Amino acid sequence: MGNNKHCLREALLSEETEGGKIRCLTCMRKCVIPEGGAGFCKTRKNIDGKLFTLIYGDISSLSANPIEKKPFFHFYVGSKALTVGSWSCNYSCPWCQNFEISKHPPDEFKNYVSPEQFMKLVKAYKCRGTSISFNEPTLMLEYSLDVFRLAKDRGYYNTFVTNGYMTPEALNLLIENGLDAMNVDVKGCKETVQKYCGADVEHVWCNIHEARKRGIHIEVTTLVIPQVNDNKDCLRSIAKRLKEEDENIPWHLTRFHPEYQMRDREPTPIETLEQGRQIGRDEGLKYVYVGNVPGHSGENTCCPVCGELLIERYIFSITKYRITPDKKCPKCGTEIPLVGEPNL
Repeated sequence: MGNNKHCLREALLSEETEGGKIRCLTCMRKCVIPEGGAGFCKTRKNIDGKLFTLIYGDISSLSANPIEKKPFFHFYVGSKALTVGSWSCNYSCPWCQNFEISKHPPDEFKNYVSPEQFMKLVKAYKCRGTSISFNEPTLMLEYSLDVFRLAKDRGYYNTFVTNGYMTPEALNLLIENGLDAMNVDVKGCKETVQKYCGADVEHVWCNIHEARKRGIHIEVTTLVIPQVNDNKDCLRSIAKRLKEEDENIPWHLTRFHPEYQMRDREPTPIETLEQGRQIGRDEGLKYVYVGNVPGHSGENTCCPVCGELLIERYIFSITKYRITPDKKCPKCGTEIPLVGEPNL
């Protein structure tokens, strides 16, 4: 606790520019940072002409979470992942559900957990893998790489729950060092993401494509927010892009609850989520889920061919699992795209 030295590490991805400034190449904002200054996320600082991360191993949150909470519904079903987050974000979403940490810049009080300590906790909590989450994990790039390498050596999986706005260079490092799966938060159509997040969603789609092409398991989440991204055209545009990428990518439509700067509206009507689910199906997606609605049938996995109930869920628990050992529907034999063995 309180150790600034351990949390200060030289950043891996940067380049010098004119006048002693440094361009950060961790995320697609590519901030140009003057001497003594910090980037948009405030986690990377130009110190004496070199770029440093201020949050290496600076853990704001740590818990052993069901993998379904990420959410991952087609990846090591029923397992637990030791999940950590740090501080800040590279997006400006006014609805953030984790604003206490994502809108909080690094400060002088550090809660340092080394990668080696983290691995001991993975074992102690009987987890099957790791997850970098809570705030935007791309900001913890250097720490993630060290954790991932150790995890792979010990037979654990590695996951990222991300807005997908990392640079191609950062994504490449993650894949080369042991990333297994990403849940990517696609927050809306191009206009929505630009207006509310200050980002270009095309970079997100490019990262989804590249990661999937290189064997990374992908699931996509959209937090459906009234008067932001809940209209049919916006949801249909996401569904179309997912179908173009792969009809088997699970799409999670999750319910918004008023938070941060958007406390002026009601939670997303369940009917809106159900309409979005139908839009996804109409566009040809095989696995569209409803989230943040405990007990809703949209949490369950059904065979896309015969409709047989295959995985029944309640919140983050698996209450029924009927997929065969060779990952097929027991009724019609359709192959179900799951990664890893279940933990039931």
